[in-house]
Amino acid sequence: MKKLFLTVAIAGLGFMANAQPPAGDAKPGEWYGEKVITEGAVNINDVVAKINDGAEFPDAKIKAKIVEVCPNKGCWLKLELNNGETATVKMKDYGFFLPLAAKGKTVVIDGEVKMKTTSVAELRHYAEDAKKSKEEIEAITQPKKELKVMAKGIVVVE
Repeated sequence: MKKLFLTVAIAGLGFMANAQPPAGDAKPGEWYGEKVITEGAVNINDVVAKINDGAEFPDAKIKAKIVEVCPNKGCWLKLELNNGETATVKMKDYGFFLPLAAKGKTVVIDGEVKMKTTSVAELRHYAEDAKKSKEEIEAITQPKKELKVMAKGIVVVE
């Protein structure tokens, strides 16, 4: 019984230690995931305009400012758009995360960009990760059409 308890306790501590964003300062030149070459990067707002006109970007390099990083693991980001909204970034295959210090930094992201509808359950999950209040989470009752990025790699540029 003691061995079982000890095993469960160690596994739980290991899980809690992994449930944090990576440490780091997110300085210019630091990259996460696959290495990204910044040449040819397009401002995210230019991509939004083209997507709204029907274009697709299965492989794009976008430049944007991070306005939010998942405080639990660094597993998603929110990018600033000109219209006051945000775009959501997830990491391909859940393969890498960003430190909280990336908030406010300008990055170039290599990945797939498309307009998608985010379910109420997923929106509520993001709100929980962002430590929103119970009332704010319960106020989410409609899915949201938004720009989504599936990042293969991210490099900090500013």
